[in-house]
Amino acid sequence: MPSAAPSPPTAVLELQDVSVAGRAMPRLAGVSLRIEPGERVALLGPSGAGKSTLLAVANGLLEPSTGQVLWEGRPRARSHRARRLQQAGIGTLWQDLRLIEELTVQQNLNAACLAHWGWPKAVLNLLMPLDTEACLQALRQMDLDPALLGQPVSALSGGQRQRVAMARMLRQQPVLLLADEPLASLDPRLASDLLELLLHQGHAPRALVLSLHRPDLLEGFDRVIGLRQGRLAFDLPAQALSAEQLQELYGNSGASVAP
Repeated sequence: MPSAAPSPPTAVLELQDVSVAGRAMPRLAGVSLRIEPGERVALLGPSGAGKSTLLAVANGLLEPSTGQVLWEGRPRARSHRARRLQQAGIGTLWQDLRLIEELTVQQNLNAACLAHWGWPKAVLNLLMPLDTEACLQALRQMDLDPALLGQPVSALSGGQRQRVAMARMLRQQPVLLLADEPLASLDPRLASDLLELLLHQGHAPRALVLSLHRPDLLEGFDRVIGLRQGRLAFDLPAQALSAEQLQELYGNSGASVAP
């Protein structure tokens, strides 16, 4: 008797016919996609295409108007605490970083654990150093000096802030890494360094979804998704993307369209 075919691996993230209402037009309209463990996915599209909306739906900050979001094969939990624990598996690197300037690097890194900590430990994090070895390990992953641990974020350079924000995301131990235009305001050297670090982290069981305004930076990605006016324009292996498809995606927006 032939053995049953193995079941496909569970997607890290799945959007099923997801729409998000907007004022003049939908912010997302009928978007369906799967992100598998180990995939490194670039999200492209002109300004207003729906990239940030898609990432907000993916990390649970925005509830879709219709459709369903699955995290590791499970729908969003109903209770607030269960939802917070579920969302803890998703790490997001925001363009504005969202570090707390007045707190130390160590306190910012530990903020990644608040979903699992009760309020007494969260308050204690403001009063004394906690989980120092785990924080040092996160800094080492980003090639940061351990001496920064006690420094306030306000004393850091721009490049150090980027890496601390990434270290905080890794301290969370997520299975899905999301990055919303993290390279937009960086000089070319810092942008290249940060992109290399992000791509290095996007290996199974983790996956990476990164929104970009730079189609010329697609090297290293496995897959590219194009959004235009809230709809999927294409979903392709990165090496299959053509200059014609990019030109159609961006139109006359002025973006560089070299694949």
